[in-house]
Amino acid sequence: MDSGQGESAEAMGVSGYRWDGADLILNVRVQPRASRDEWLAPRDDRIGVRIVAPPVDGKANAHLREFLATLFGVAKSQVTLLAGETGRDKRLRIAGPRRLPPGIEPLSK
Repeated sequence: MDSGQGESAEAMGVSGYRWDGADLILNVRVQPRASRDEWLAPRDDRIGVRIVAPPVDGKANAHLREFLATLFGVAKSQVTLLAGETGRDKRLRIAGPRRLPPGIEPLSK
């Protein structure tokens, strides 16, 4: 299982995500204090995400987890922050996503 450490851009790919079994690993760039929550198109090796929460006392990270859980159709407990606790660039694991937003291709079997 991925420890969330040392992931290279090449391993993640230019799309900003990769599959790890049935789990999805996302590289995102978060813009807090946005006017609305929004999933953006991949740019470089990250997917843009805008959230309304401020980056204060972990509120942005909690709100990001809630937003992604709703977007991917999973419980908040299935969204894990792997890296980027205090920065805008974050890596997250979505365990067994039930829905896929635009730009995320289903796991090839």
